[in-house]
Amino acid sequence: MTDGLIPPRLRNDCFAMPQGVEWVPVDEALALLRTRLHAVTGTEDLTTAAAHGRILAAPATARRSNPPRPNSAVDGYGFAHAATSEGVQRLPLVPGRAAAGQPFADTVPPGRAIRILTGAILPDGVDTVVLEEDCATDGQAVAFDGPVKRGINTRQAGEDVPEGAMILPAGHLLTPADLALLSAVGVAHVAVHRRLRVAVLSTGDELLPDPAAPAQPHQIFDANRPMLLALLAEWGFETIDLGHAPDDAVEIAARLDRGAHDADAILTSGGASAGDEDHVSRLLRDRGTLSSWRIAVKPGRPLALALWDGVPVFGLPGNPVAAMTCALVFARPALSLLSGAGWSAPQGFTVPAAFSKRKKAGRREYLRARLTDTGAAEVFASEGSGRISGLSWATGLVELPDGACTVAPGDPVRYLPYASFGIRPAG
Repeated sequence: MTDGLIPPRLRNDCFAMPQGVEWVPVDEALALLRTRLHAVTGTEDLTTAAAHGRILAAPATARRSNPPRPNSAVDGYGFAHAATSEGVQRLPLVPGRAAAGQPFADTVPPGRAIRILTGAILPDGVDTVVLEEDCATDGQAVAFDGPVKRGINTRQAGEDVPEGAMILPAGHLLTPADLALLSAVGVAHVAVHRRLRVAVLSTGDELLPDPAAPAQPHQIFDANRPMLLALLAEWGFETIDLGHAPDDAVEIAARLDRGAHDADAILTSGGASAGDEDHVSRLLRDRGTLSSWRIAVKPGRPLALALWDGVPVFGLPGNPVAAMTCALVFARPALSLLSGAGWSAPQGFTVPAAFSKRKKAGRREYLRARLTDTGAAEVFASEGSGRISGLSWATGLVELPDGACTVAPGDPVRYLPYASFGIRPAG
């Protein structure tokens, strides 16, 4: 494997919308992102012990079987099954024992038994083990009731994983359990994708980056940047904080230049629409390759997608509720694809509604929600996109379909827990 191998760059037209398309349904937008993006990260070689949270760049293959040899699953007595029959069985014991890490070097003759402990390799002449609690012994012989099943209480070589088997596919995110599996089959090094580097930029004259700073009535504290940086960190990406830029095209361009130099992707919030002070979208149109996607989604709608010096930019709405919703629904699967982990779709669950709602046709809606003690989905008291407290109150989203619908208490709805978007649950 070549360390630092760089995959092909994205095409300049990867975000271009088909002619005549104005409003893009959510599923169509996701399908376009899925087909047009690919991994942009190089690869590196890591020790298995250091690879937690990394993404495999190549399939992992077992170097050794697990278990490597037949062994005992219990503490007991081992023997050849052919020497036993029905009724009370009495077998003389051979001197010594077999223990994990201390194999018995000789053959156990037919009609005799050996003391054997959990994990010990089965000595030659042993294919069956009787549980210690089912035996009586005086140290010279062992007695137990027959018949017994051949091979009982034993593990076969490779019954978990055979040597040469593909155990984990490329694109797999390595968990602590995976490190145990890799180590057990003798995989000491793995090829992984370099961590995706994602830069975050907030824009707007009204924003204050420091929540401890004195604020004028027309100013608000920047909620998006800490939220997005924390999301990216939970997703396992390397974050680059581009800070806050006022509504100044030169300053914003300089921050984007830095992001394009240091990162594989950029998330911006604010200035992505078409207003007088929406400098982000104007800059991306003039100096980048902007495709402003008007997505039929609530909250959200405008999503600026562009390349800046070849680096993908996701221009999120400035409203924190819409910014987080769009980050979860659109940015997360797209960034997962860019990182080499493949497309990451959230897993939803059908649960009864604990609310009433009449919805018009035209846009898919995501309601801040959490489950009651009985497993029903209740939604935040207000759908206002400025109610940031609802993001903290919720433990997930209820997804309502594109078409018109009426929801009454007890009706089935689709609930998407935050955990299905890669956010660790509280507590």
